[in-house]
Amino acid sequence: MSGNGVAILGIFVADLAFRASAMPAIGETIAGSGFAMGPGGKGSNQAVAAARAGADVTFISRIGGDTFGELALKTWKAEGIAPRVTQVDTAPTGTAFIYVHETRGDNAIIVVSGAAGDIDETDVDAAADVIRGSRVFVTQLEQPVAAARRGLQTARRAGCITIFNPAPAAKFDDDLFGLSDYIVPNESEAEALTGVTVSDLSAARRAGDILLARGAGTALITLGERGSLFHTRDLSVHVPPFAAGKVVETAGAGDAFVGGFAAALAGGAEPLAAARFGSATAGISVTRPGTAPAMPRRSEIEALMQEHAPS
Repeated sequence: MSGNGVAILGIFVADLAFRASAMPAIGETIAGSGFAMGPGGKGSNQAVAAARAGADVTFISRIGGDTFGELALKTWKAEGIAPRVTQVDTAPTGTAFIYVHETRGDNAIIVVSGAAGDIDETDVDAAADVIRGSRVFVTQLEQPVAAARRGLQTARRAGCITIFNPAPAAKFDDDLFGLSDYIVPNESEAEALTGVTVSDLSAARRAGDILLARGAGTALITLGERGSLFHTRDLSVHVPPFAAGKVVETAGAGDAFVGGFAAALAGGAEPLAAARFGSATAGISVTRPGTAPAMPRRSEIEALMQEHAPS
């Protein structure tokens, strides 16, 4: 793999997105205003974002031998992503139900990991060569924690840059902090990890201090429409959001940020510049429906950054 390689461990799910004016109550049936099916899953979304942003990407996962598994393979081929994926007949490919508010674009999601819920250390060990050959390694918590730990350990021993996106929020041992050059939670995940309600920048800095105290190299907390906070022991910088148009759907924005950030780091960008690149990636993604399909190309990201560059 070339010097700008990114290896990502995570899951693929087929996103089934329903647009409506409200989430139905238990026992209630309502009419929706739209439906779409497409590729999703945090890890796979991040892989698409990183690939479109210019990185050479390998994706490590498990899928089922079913129609949604075919969608996964087709998606990765179209994006130039190299799969290191085990395909099984004993479990289905992951699926996600996504409710999207038809005017605001905010969302609620139920994820069933399917075959990817059985990812373990053997899957990681089988792909250890591509992890060691990459500049950046990324993982999250949609697959079991033990696999994430093994991936981070393998990458750390090889001298790779490690990015840990602790999403969705779940319990894990503090050793994962120490394996993470960058821990990238959103506001709710940061609160779950630290007990600090991330209501403003000062609260985000308090949460960041706790994450650093537990061993993370840098806390990079995404703040939705407020941008993100890049927080180290020596530097704490608010990275503003990039407005790229009307917000259509926020599902996948965090994955866009992580994928863009990883691609920029793999390409040799300084960390703070990489965070800005991630912010611009997310800023474009929310103006489009879907998760993986909404990820922008590198040329679009660079154009937006140039448009917002200080004069």
